[in-house]
Amino acid sequence: MKTIIRCAVAAALCIAALAATAQQQQGAPAAAAPQQQQQRAAGGGGGGIPRPPNGIQVPPLGAGPFIYKTAEQEIRVVVYTRGLTRPWSAVWLPCGEMLVTERTGALRIMRNGALDPQPIAGVPEVRVQGLSGLFDVALHPQFATNKFVYLTYNKPIAERQNGLGVARGVWDGKALTNVKDIFVTTDASSVSRLVFGRDGKLYVSTFGNAGDGSGAQNPMSHAGKVLRLNDDGSVPEDNPFSGKDGYKPEIYTIGHRSTLGLIVHPVTGELWESENGPNGGDEVNILKAGANYGWPLVSTGRSYPGPWQSKGFSREGFEDPVVYWVPSIAASGFTIYTGDKLAGWKNNLLIGGMRMGEIPGTGHLERVVFNANWDEIRREMLLVHLRQRIPDVREGPDGLLYVLTDEDKGAILRIEPAN
Repeated sequence: MKTIIRCAVAAALCIAALAATAQQQQGAPAAAAPQQQQQRAAGGGGGGIPRPPNGIQVPPLGAGPFIYKTAEQEIRVVVYTRGLTRPWSAVWLPCGEMLVTERTGALRIMRNGALDPQPIAGVPEVRVQGLSGLFDVALHPQFATNKFVYLTYNKPIAERQNGLGVARGVWDGKALTNVKDIFVTTDASSVSRLVFGRDGKLYVSTFGNAGDGSGAQNPMSHAGKVLRLNDDGSVPEDNPFSGKDGYKPEIYTIGHRSTLGLIVHPVTGELWESENGPNGGDEVNILKAGANYGWPLVSTGRSYPGPWQSKGFSREGFEDPVVYWVPSIAASGFTIYTGDKLAGWKNNLLIGGMRMGEIPGTGHLERVVFNANWDEIRREMLLVHLRQRIPDVREGPDGLLYVLTDEDKGAILRIEPAN
């Protein structure tokens, strides 16, 4: 608990300094009038929840490049491409071209370093609503022979009903063909990630914070879970709950709130997952078959009105996170860097942050450093002055890092050594 308190205090001081600096730079108004302060303290936003800050205006993304002296590595950040709308995820084809999903429903492609102005045909109908839309993209492990591309998306079920769809299509070099849903659930919609494990199975995350969040603990609901599927959407016979009464057979892990990152650790082969807490309690977890990750019963975060989400940060029968944030940074997609070009960052975790402490306009990148046993030893905030919402970070085949910005005028940034 002492460690958690120290982390919370340090994070709060960082947020306060960041907000103060932004006010000085942008001429933000001074403290709110007493009446406004009273309304906020009394929960003037409705429902007893204090109104969130108005946030910090996000400046237009400059031309770059941007040079940063970080703790172990001096870096240059260049704008790799612009012209995207709310980019969310990316994957490289074997030929070096990059597929990029836009949360607004389009699949785009980068060819020879340039963004094709035309979206890719064949994407299923996507319902774009709030944070819901087109999410993740992944290639089949045998893509070289079968050309399978997988998507997760917010699927319209009825006029006022959405579901989560996992679609598979065949890439013909220009478009997706033979596209069909291999898995659909109406238990959950909204954000989702997918990744193929080293076992060849497809892992899919589902949103778990609808209503009171109790669906995340309901074994007969897909909500708030990570699912394990065969590549055709069927259920593997060796799933932890396959054939067990009272459980959905697709379930691999239970008790997730809002998973925004899901990867295979490039060194250990384990599945690592990141998820948002409410007002604090963002986590990075190592997934174990059949394990329960606690939401909404156990959390390191506070609820939006302010009280702690749970009476304890750890409880027998629930898995603890390996990294957590209090207050929240809205932790999103991440990668473990294994390249040589940014040698000072080798085996570091690079994770996107959408905003800090519920303050809009405070998106950034964070770097987490581990020891040889993959225990966290320190972290560093990066790209703070750009104030971009960062939904995903990917290591490219060239050994450089690519950072997506979830903005109306979205972009992809490339991080490379400064010299």
